Amino acid sequence: MSTFSKAIVLLIVGLAVSLPLPAQGALGQMLQPKAPANPPAKTGIDALGRETPYGTVFGFLEAANSGSYSIAAQYLQMSPARRQAQGDALAMKLNIAMNRAFEGSLRPSRQPEGTPQEDVPSDRQKLGTMVSGGTEADLELVRVSDPNAGRIWLISSDTLSKIPELYDQIEARQVETQLPSWVVKHQLAGMPLWQWLALLLLTPVAAAVGWLLLVVLEIPLLWWMKKKVQPGLWQWRSVSGPEWLLAGTIVHRILSKYLSLPLLQRHYYLQVTAVALVIGANWILWRVIRWFLRRVRNRALAHGHGGTGSLMLLGERLIKAAVFLMAVFFILGILGFNMSTALAGLGIGGLAIGFGAQKTIENLFGGVSVLGDEVIRVGDVCRFGDRTGTVEDIGLRSTRVRTEERTLLAIPNGTVATINVENLSRRDKILFKTVFGLRSETTHDHLRYVLSEIRRILYSHSKIETKSVRVRLTELAASSINVELVSYVLTQDFNEFAAVREDLLLRIMHLVEDSGTGFAFPSQTLYLGRDKGLEKEKTDAVLKKVAQWRDSKQLPFPDFTDDNISSFRGSIEYPQPESALRDQSHETGKNSRKDD
Repeated sequence: MSTFSKAIVLLIVGLAVSLPLPAQGALGQMLQPKAPANPPAKTGIDALGRETPYGTVFGFLEAANSGSYSIAAQYLQMSPARRQAQGDALAMKLNIAMNRAFEGSLRPSRQPEGTPQEDVPSDRQKLGTMVSGGTEADLELVRVSDPNAGRIWLISSDTLSKIPELYDQIEARQVETQLPSWVVKHQLAGMPLWQWLALLLLTPVAAAVGWLLLVVLEIPLLWWMKKKVQPGLWQWRSVSGPEWLLAGTIVHRILSKYLSLPLLQRHYYLQVTAVALVIGANWILWRVIRWFLRRVRNRALAHGHGGTGSLMLLGERLIKAAVFLMAVFFILGILGFNMSTALAGLGIGGLAIGFGAQKTIENLFGGVSVLGDEVIRVGDVCRFGDRTGTVEDIGLRSTRVRTEERTLLAIPNGTVATINVENLSRRDKILFKTVFGLRSETTHDHLRYVLSEIRRILYSHSKIETKSVRVRLTELAASSINVELVSYVLTQDFNEFAAVREDLLLRIMHLVEDSGTGFAFPSQTLYLGRDKGLEKEKTDAVLKKVAQWRDSKQLPFPDFTDDNISSFRGSIEYPQPESALRDQSHETGKNSRKDD
């Protein structure tokens, strides 16, 4: 948006801010009790709304501004005879005194008992002071008993006694005497035309003064930021719009004090400008929070903390919602709504929503828990119960997983936070475990040879963790001799693990075949022929080898010695020399042996 467009927008906003609402407007009808022209007689209920200080003050001002001084006199503490003789004239003078000489903002209580005030009797309320020249009078209300309406509030006789003198001072100091008569006599919504024109002229003046103030403040601030702060740390231009609104509104309110607006219109004007100030301040706060949280989020993502980045995004949305609600409550309070009732209703509504959206709230907090703990991250391969897949997204309601069947699985975050989740991508090594059976006619020395040679293979392999190797005879079954093999493969990639496992199994098969025995399979076959049995030459060679171990006291049971294991380490090259991948992984194998 260009500077000219911003100026037009802010000028329109300033015009809207500067215009006090009419006494008979929508806001007046919403907030103020309406004084009827012909009040019905109802015992115990005051038709003029004088049960509260608020109703008395604004009822008087509305009646007086509309020219209904006989009704306005009903709000004054006077005897019936005096009201009949002097009520209209005194109501007119009091209205002028309140409009011209009342200082501050008018905030009467909305409670029938009024607001407790220090050093003031409970049946009286002091609302402010009217000052003109050397004359000063307190605007005071008194609570009296009315035979028809019950307990009502009236403008006290002590205040009325000082009104004639105060009125004379105001007449002598009137600005209108220096203005053309047509702008003084003609009124719009209870306010002289000259004051409307003055408010309109103040709007561009306030906008210009506010812009100049921002320019003056911006020069030293930008100089300091370029010298002390990292470039791009703060985006000053991003808050220039709300700052202009804030500064222009403040200047407009300061200048409007010299116009002596009527009290009722002044009340509406102060309400509207206060709403503009709240909007501007919360607009700036909104921009600052967004800038700060996005900066923190980008820094977390740059350091690889994806969960923290997602949490910051969620936190930004929640804080923005809180700022918006705060602004709404401030505005409602400025407009005069009873905030205790609104907060109680909000609490009841929140409780009802909480019961109705229990699962949604559970999933929301589950998502916060998952993102905060960073147990799983986008891209991790995880097992959720009996389903395994790759995490594609962690949202506020659910976690989406791409399964091995390439289907998209959505798991509620509340469930993710309570079930056991296995993160397969966080493994530092992968378990290799298998059980195989040898033929039952294998002799004990023959079995010792097979066990020792399998251990030698595992100890020698560059991709096997030496300390985790376990090869043991576990069971003499009915049709087989079972051996359990356990070790860890030094890799995090499952595809590489599968290749190493394949290599080990092939080597074990070759070893068993060369040893002269064989694997026992869980099946029964009836052969009609002669069984060749074990190969005698190979069996004799194996038995001779074991006998040599025994004679030289080198039998590797229950395990090889540490020196033997150290000499074996890395002697089996992986991949094999004839493998097409050997050249590519030769350096990787060297590094793995060094680390082991």
